[in-house]
Amino acid sequence: MKKLTLLIVFIALYYLPTQAQPGKGIRWSLDGKSYFKATPAGIESFPLSGEPSSLKIPAASYHSLAIKDFYFSGDEKKVLLYTNSKKVWRYETRGDYWLLDIASGKLLQLGKDKPASSLMFAKLSPDGTKAAYVSGHNIFVEDLSTGAITPITTDGTRRFINGTFDWAYEEEFGCRDGFRWSPDSKRIAYWQIDATKIRDFLMIDNTDSIYSFTVPVEYPKAGESPSACRIGVADIQTAKTTWMQVPGDQQQHYIPRMEWVPGKNTLIIQQLNRKQNESKIMLCDAANGNVRSIYQEKDSAWIDVKSRWDDDNIAGWDFIRNSKSFIWVSEQDGWRHLYNISTEDGKATLLTPGNYDVISIAKIDEATNTIYFLASPDNPTQQYLYRVPLNGGKAERITPANEPGSHEYKISPYGAWAIHDFSNAYTYPVSENLQLPAHKSNGNTVLNAITKGAAAPNKPEFFSITTVDGVTMSGWMSKPANFNPAKKYPVVFYVYGEPAGATTLDAIGAGRNFLYDGDMAADGYVYVSMDNRGTPLPKGRTWRKCVYRKVGLINARDQAMGTKALLQKYTFLDPQRTAVWGWSGGGSMTLNLLFQYPEIYKTGIAIAAVGNQLTYDNIYQERYMGLPEENREDFVKGSPITYAKNLQGNLLYIHGTGDDNVHYQNAEMLLNELIRYNKQFQFMAYPNRTHSISEGQGTFEHLSTLYTNYLRSHCEPGAK
Repeated sequence: MKKLTLLIVFIALYYLPTQAQPGKGIRWSLDGKSYFKATPAGIESFPLSGEPSSLKIPAASYHSLAIKDFYFSGDEKKVLLYTNSKKVWRYETRGDYWLLDIASGKLLQLGKDKPASSLMFAKLSPDGTKAAYVSGHNIFVEDLSTGAITPITTDGTRRFINGTFDWAYEEEFGCRDGFRWSPDSKRIAYWQIDATKIRDFLMIDNTDSIYSFTVPVEYPKAGESPSACRIGVADIQTAKTTWMQVPGDQQQHYIPRMEWVPGKNTLIIQQLNRKQNESKIMLCDAANGNVRSIYQEKDSAWIDVKSRWDDDNIAGWDFIRNSKSFIWVSEQDGWRHLYNISTEDGKATLLTPGNYDVISIAKIDEATNTIYFLASPDNPTQQYLYRVPLNGGKAERITPANEPGSHEYKISPYGAWAIHDFSNAYTYPVSENLQLPAHKSNGNTVLNAITKGAAAPNKPEFFSITTVDGVTMSGWMSKPANFNPAKKYPVVFYVYGEPAGATTLDAIGAGRNFLYDGDMAADGYVYVSMDNRGTPLPKGRTWRKCVYRKVGLINARDQAMGTKALLQKYTFLDPQRTAVWGWSGGGSMTLNLLFQYPEIYKTGIAIAAVGNQLTYDNIYQERYMGLPEENREDFVKGSPITYAKNLQGNLLYIHGTGDDNVHYQNAEMLLNELIRYNKQFQFMAYPNRTHSISEGQGTFEHLSTLYTNYLRSHCEPGAK
């Protein structure tokens, strides 16, 4: 269990893009002084002041249903309970919903006429009289007093989707919940995704029956047109939809964001072009569908959407001043900064000037004229809480200087309290409640944890290394137990290296290899990771976007030259025992390093790798590489399969045959190329496992044993 727990932590922090499951946010009380949490006793209220918790709703009130999540009505008189959840792609967004009237004790199941565990994203209307949800790709509204269920859409199918999204929108934009109640509870705005022209990718299931069967996924590969998308507003009384007249080809543009403007019969949307380097903000009249563009920006590379810098959360819009303006994030001056955008004329005012990046917004508190945000101007591997006035100014650090590491703050609705989560490379995650802006906690939880962690042996060391190309990269290094600098040790590099994730954060997981069965330090390995250009560190736009159309080349060269510089600087690193491994994009990096720089890397373990960039989905691959019809040679040059003939060292290649993300075809294409050139290697296919290779009894233990035995056999442990 300990190893599995570390696996989950490591996955969240490192080799996959950050993915926060929907519904995992804090459930705040009306006054913002406490939060609610489901426990075996029921739903309890936990005061931020540290006072004892109290039972808000006994579990007996809802017949002890196994609650996955819950949502209170605006007046806290009713609660929506989410149970029996089932997975849709990566997340458990399909299940059953029950509504509990707290005063009367009445418990009502929503959508009783629908199949079990088929409801998605149920939510109460603002006036509390109705609930809406998606089932079978259609939207329904249920009257809570009569139980009458009205279909808002009736044409939904697997490929014609109302109120949710297709695979690519969900995976690459963080879009899952695809409908919004209007402020007056009279309308529902929703996305409609037409994937009927998208070809299915057919995965083959050979294990769940005697005869194999195909599992279709509507999956647009790089170079294929996306699903068509449009926004409709349905009148609840008539179920009639008015379509927003958004300009542009519906299949050559994306609409990743849509919300109601508070208190108005108006929608605000963000539209991206196919290349994702032009963004337009538009206001839509919900009554007649008329659209007006208010703000536009362009980038020579790409423009990130909100989910890329807000923990995979695409929802929400940061309106201020009675919706006269909103806070926007842009890299237009070379750094990721906050801007105030007028909803009248689109005028943009910079709020966070300076040569540093805003990592994410923590809270906009109009009552105190404050914007709280996370940043780390001096150390790209860490993050701290800062604030600026609502009208902009110099950033003021709130996190104390004696708490080095990675900080998260869940700030209460009224900004006075926050739940403070912390970890660093030697401190396991801890949490405390504190008051803002004084950063005053009820105890010394974080400081005590830091002190205890600092006393631990064999802590990873952070370093910077400058390559022959003048690129300075951040990294960490874990040295062996009983380290002797006069001897030579094998070195294992952990890599990711793509725009979706960073590996060198000063947080729990740094210096730890969750997949190794044993203790790498005790076995005499040096363990290292470095972040190359293109990774999402707060080091400015140029750092992140210079890899445009060069993923697989620039980032691989940075890693290789960084490794070369380390081997020259640290004589205790054995250049004859140099291994590299990674998962997903890190698997791709591993292959590129082994194939493009065989003189440096002697052993590689690549898991779930994209071997051919043309096989991956269009939203991700085209965002960073352009359109294949315009620059196909860049996709070819950045793909490991192009260089497979150069393999000289030892390769262990691992893939799940049921991977709906990085398809198993990548493995077979790469295997064919290696076979063509008589390159000997070891290959392991995990039947019907997905991208995480986590399903099935004994899977993780098998993968860990395979990984460890191969590393020990081909990159001999211990000092020499």
